[in-house]
Amino acid sequence: MSSIPDSAAGLRDGGSAEPELSTDIEGFRIRHAELARGYGGLGDPEDPASVQAMQMVLHIPKADPPRRSALLEAAAAATVALCLDERVGPDGEWAQRFLNWKRSRIRKVARRARGAQWLAANDVDGVTVEVDGAQARAFVPGPVGAVDPRIKRLQINGTDLEHDDPGPVDPELPVLWVNAKLGMTLGKAAAQVGHASMLLAGALPVDQARLWSEREFRCAVRESTPEHWATLCEKVSRGNAVAVRDAGFTEVAPGSITVIAVPGQSGQY
Repeated sequence: MSSIPDSAAGLRDGGSAEPELSTDIEGFRIRHAELARGYGGLGDPEDPASVQAMQMVLHIPKADPPRRSALLEAAAAATVALCLDERVGPDGEWAQRFLNWKRSRIRKVARRARGAQWLAANDVDGVTVEVDGAQARAFVPGPVGAVDPRIKRLQINGTDLEHDDPGPVDPELPVLWVNAKLGMTLGKAAAQVGHASMLLAGALPVDQARLWSEREFRCAVRESTPEHWATLCEKVSRGNAVAVRDAGFTEVAPGSITVIAVPGQSGQY
């Protein structure tokens, strides 16, 4: 499990023209405003079983596993899609569970499933996203001591996927750059890109976030070389990108920057 900072500075608007948006504009604006307020503030409860976490499941079939990069893209998109889903908005059926998590210390737990386990997991409240044949599901958050049995039995550690080279990035898509130097496992990286997609959506102007939602939050996940990482950190310092700083519960040292999210070049999703 890991956490992200309580808040993130907004990305500087490129000054693009006001876009035309589809229905449910006001509802989306309300949900985006909640996301943009940041995270945390309440701290952890005294009872460890009451700690709030978002469970995630990665579909990794044994016979024909997906590409690592595509699976991480699906995990990132599923996370932010849940965070801006109508059901987490005011009076939504998931609203209170979502807010209990968002206003505590943000944690995510990534698990893996195949076959019947994956099918069963899709019956638990959440959002599934598929990218180039890779599937991931983000679940409505809740206490770690009350995880649905269909999810709780799934393994957290284990199967990883080989690193791949997915090729050039579509310049219209946001890019989530993973800090390759840290050598994170697939599950850890999935949680981190999920953090990054949330941070990016909250930092974007609401109309740009809305346009991104209309593309189902499609993004690119790529690994950064140390040389490129320095350039990305400069973007963060200038307010042109957002960074995920890990709390250090697992795998990496506290304060490590795990992912840097950069919006599409045109700002039009």
